[in-house]
Amino acid sequence: MVNNEQQPIILFTNDDGIQSPGLWAIVRAFEGMGERLVVAPREQQSGMGRSMPAFSEGRIYPAEEVMEVPVDCTAYAVDGTPAQAVQHGVLELSERLPSLIVSGINYGDNTGNGVTISGTVGAAIEGASLGIKAVAISQQTAHDLHLTYSQEVDFTAAAHFGQLFGKWMLDADDVPDDVDVLKIDVPIDATKQTPWWVTRLSRRRVYWPTRPERASVGDIGRLGYKYDTDPSHAEPDSDVYVLLHEKKVSVTPMSLDMTSRTDLFRLKQLFTGERRYGKRV
Repeated sequence: MVNNEQQPIILFTNDDGIQSPGLWAIVRAFEGMGERLVVAPREQQSGMGRSMPAFSEGRIYPAEEVMEVPVDCTAYAVDGTPAQAVQHGVLELSERLPSLIVSGINYGDNTGNGVTISGTVGAAIEGASLGIKAVAISQQTAHDLHLTYSQEVDFTAAAHFGQLFGKWMLDADDVPDDVDVLKIDVPIDATKQTPWWVTRLSRRRVYWPTRPERASVGDIGRLGYKYDTDPSHAEPDSDVYVLLHEKKVSVTPMSLDMTSRTDLFRLKQLFTGERRYGKRV
């Protein structure tokens, strides 16, 4: 039997806040797989990406102050963003470097070119930047439930796939060098038997900003968003197509290397004028 010192530390976080049922669904799914440390924002932090605002106070509270926590879990709420929660977890609250970061389960999918907005994905990227394997899990839900703690959402399938691929990341000795984060998106009516597919990140946008309705620009005017895309027109091997059109689980490997895949030597030639429009000068 593995003793406590040899167990991996699994750090859980999210962007919906410490009291989110989605967070605790994935925490429960990892029972017995290691030391479970939960460090999540105290309040709703959706849409924060990987932000590090200077005004975050970073106060840390035992989660027991606001909710009941499983006896074999250590949990804290942080005044800060998801990425800041990861930093506090790694730098202050974990006895040693965690072996895995698990971010989610998010209310709402995180697909297409909007993933940099997502605090769920941002927290996973922050963990990966600190040298920790990371998984971000999101559950497609009705849009009016995105910023809620609704009990109507069944996270059973999302927790299953999050644990499945989280365990793979935790156990694998040969994760490819360029796979820093696994982004998992689960369809709204998925079951444990729903097929999964390895996908690329779509270049398409799924949620578009909406203009505030106000009489004067000096009035309060919060931007909104709406779903506005036809997923059947997305790239067939993409997260948008697989999740929203084919209704399968999308598993997208993400890299910290955001360099364009263009030919860098040819781009230099274009910069210097040696080549124009595909022809040498």
